[in-house]
Amino acid sequence: MADVLNSNLLHIDTGILKKDACIVLVKTEWNAAVVDQLERGCIAILEKYAVKRIITITVPGAVEIPFTVKNYWENAGKKKPDAFIAFGCVIKGDTPHFDYVCRAVTDGVLQLNLTLPVPTIFGVLTVNNEEQAMERVGGKHGHKGEEAAITALKMMALAKRKSKAD
Repeated sequence: MADVLNSNLLHIDTGILKKDACIVLVKTEWNAAVVDQLERGCIAILEKYAVKRIITITVPGAVEIPFTVKNYWENAGKKKPDAFIAFGCVIKGDTPHFDYVCRAVTDGVLQLNLTLPVPTIFGVLTVNNEEQAMERVGGKHGHKGEEAAITALKMMALAKRKSKAD
């Protein structure tokens, strides 16, 4: 099982963050108690690292996340965000719906990462039950909202370094 303590993810070495950085969080209405905790943990980290603009958009469900990210990017005008973070919590039920939703949102976020010039961070929990979800918002598996924020900061810095290399 993956454990954040076995990685260097929590070590921030991204250098100086863009001073006017903007990150857009796209979160679902489903399993709001869990998703709201993901959002709170994420915002706490982003504020700690002085991200200037944090925008939250709420969508009905996880399948709607990729559309919303793409639509926001295309309509942002000159004030494009530096990263997106997708938050949701899909809990397995008795039907294959779980598999379809997980596949759709995963493939959608992957396509965004391959087509947009800024990262879209996958912060969607795909769990078997609510207990597993709670273990990932401050429980024994860390806080996936905080991890998503750190990942966004690192990917923004990586994208910035890459563009300077050109």
